[in-house]
Amino acid sequence: MKRIGTTLAALGLCVAAAACENPQQKIAGKEDMMTAAGFKFVPANTPARQASFKQLPAHRFSRQIRDGRVFYVYPDPTVCVCLYVGDQNAYALYRKNMFDKQLADENAMTAQEMEMYSWDWGPWGGWPYGWYY
Repeated sequence: MKRIGTTLAALGLCVAAAACENPQQKIAGKEDMMTAAGFKFVPANTPARQASFKQLPAHRFSRQIRDGRVFYVYPDPTVCVCLYVGDQNAYALYRKNMFDKQLADENAMTAQEMEMYSWDWGPWGGWPYGWYY
C-alpha cells in the first residue's frame, strides 16, 4: 500500500512539473531541439529584419524557397526575437527527434502507470478479479 502512495505521489509530481512549465520554457525546449537538429539562429536585429519578421506567423514553421532550395523558418517573438532557419535535412531531423522524444515520454508515462497498477490483488480475491460476475 505504501508503494502505491509513493508511486502516485511521484506521478503527481511529474504531472505538476509539466503543468508548471510556462510557455517560454516550452518554446525554449523546442528551440533547443531545433538547434540540435541543425537550425541556425538569426536575430531580428535590424529594422529590415524586424519588418520581415513580423510578416511570419509566430511559433510556426514556414516553408520558404530561396535559390531553388527549400528552407524552414521558425520565428520566435517571445524568447529571442529571432528566426531559426534550417534546410530540409535539419527539418527532417528535428521532426524525427521530436517524435523520438514524444515516444520516450509516452513510454516513461506507461512505465509509471504499469508500476502504479502492479499492486497486490490478494485482498481482492486474486488476479484477475477473484470474484465472479
